[in-house]
Amino acid sequence: MINVAVIYYSSTGNIHTMATAAAQAAGKAGAEEVRLLKVAELAPAAVIESNPAWAQHAAATADIAEATPADLEWADVVLLGTPTRFGLPAAQLKQFIDTTGGLWAEGKLVDKVVSSFTSTSTAHGGQESTLLALNNTFYHWGSIIVPPGFADPVQFDPANGNPYGASSISDNSPDNVASANLAAVEFQARRAVETASALKRGRLAA
Repeated sequence: MINVAVIYYSSTGNIHTMATAAAQAAGKAGAEEVRLLKVAELAPAAVIESNPAWAQHAAATADIAEATPADLEWADVVLLGTPTRFGLPAAQLKQFIDTTGGLWAEGKLVDKVVSSFTSTSTAHGGQESTLLALNNTFYHWGSIIVPPGFADPVQFDPANGNPYGASSISDNSPDNVASANLAAVEFQARRAVETASALKRGRLAA
């Protein structure tokens, strides 16, 4: 039995769209249970309301549960999604990561299968640096990083090609993810679930 937590932050919907696609793909790949979870918003309400797309997305996703460290402990596979902020993960996701110290200290994040995905406004907006920054967290957790690599033909699509994790270019438009990018994050989620399943079968056989 494989449990999957897809944990994300999204302001105007692009990462939410990718996270939803990843969650659906994980279920189709055989995950027993999949939780689609957002992290807590840190921006002031006035700032959110000043951006119509941000306010609309916040209202549309108000019913999605917020992630807690308990969700990480429960999951066999953890997929993290974040927009890029100056080449780094968004502060909202980083704040959630900063709450995992207790789990880390107890070794409860060791051997989790993990992967990440991102979105930027422009083609050179820091996609790779954001994903590599998240990998630094995974190293400390002792988790098993499963990137998409070039392990599927979808990764050779000109719209993809990022071996570190699925990524999209929003062009500053809300909820603007190319179908090729969705295919990439779906593959990434499937690969993570299949890897976790193989690891669990190996442990049971041993």
